[in-house]
Amino acid sequence: MAFSEKQQNVLRKPALGHVATLGPDGAPHSSPVWIDWDGRFLKFSQTTTRQKLRNLKRDGRISVSATDPDDPYMYVEVRGEVDRVEEDEDKAFINEMSQKYLGKPYPGGNAEEERVIVYVRPHRFVGR
Repeated sequence: MAFSEKQQNVLRKPALGHVATLGPDGAPHSSPVWIDWDGRFLKFSQTTTRQKLRNLKRDGRISVSATDPDDPYMYVEVRGEVDRVEEDEDKAFINEMSQKYLGKPYPGGNAEEERVIVYVRPHRFVGR
């Protein structure tokens, strides 16, 4: 699976990831999220009430694309499947993502909001 350092760096920057899942009727469902790349998994945070999480529990196939914020002609698409979903009880991951994207602790949500971390195992990388 060829995945250049330049492509990986796009996923490490504060580039919004556009997550595409399959809805219950098979139609695509796409929405932007904050993303992280650890060299093995693409990760993003999600509340437990979102449609995309329900879609992924039913069908773990996923595509996530991101455009380099410094070069709008450079993009990466990660196609794969959900490896696992873990609780983010102390909200450490969403706070880490907020620091990456906003430079401050996570401002959103409420205390009762349940957040999880979705780990995507890549099968294929596409991009320029």
